[in-house]
Amino acid sequence: MNRSIVIIRYATALVKYARESGQGEIVCSEAEALEKALHTTPELRRMVGAADDVVSPFDKKKLLQSALGNKMSQEMSRFLTLLNRNGRMDLVEDILRDFVTFYRRSVGVRKAHLVTVNEPSERLLQRLKALVKEKTGDDVIIETEVDPSLVGGFVFDIDTWMMDASVKRQLDQIREQFIERNRRII
Repeated sequence: MNRSIVIIRYATALVKYARESGQGEIVCSEAEALEKALHTTPELRRMVGAADDVVSPFDKKKLLQSALGNKMSQEMSRFLTLLNRNGRMDLVEDILRDFVTFYRRSVGVRKAHLVTVNEPSERLLQRLKALVKEKTGDDVIIETEVDPSLVGGFVFDIDTWMMDASVKRQLDQIREQFIERNRRII
């Protein structure tokens, strides 16, 4: 079966299970923490995705549990057991990432990423939140990042939509136009 279909099915099932159990927010925060740990720790990702004869299913679950400080909800524990039993632990990072997106969307919250040259003002954050609310009807959680290489402006990314209002992008476009025009002359 197609990898992305499998990921979506497991993520959707976890959304349904977490909401029905009334533990959606807890499972979502655990999923975010696990996904971040897997994303930032390549060794953990390799161990969890390894074949069962290399790392036992029990050890894979223990590794993930230790990434949460040995505190894991019953719902997350059962879900990881299901992934282990079905041999899908190699997909756990992608499943958790999609779960967080699907769960947040199901409760009317989206996650966005804002990159600016300096720490963004509260006014800018409120304007972006209002824009998202107006366009989608959803609230938004904005993660911020400072990147001096932008020179000025900002890059705002939410779901599959990105607004790049950075000076760096504008300078790159001017450079590309200059190169293209000079290529025609030669």
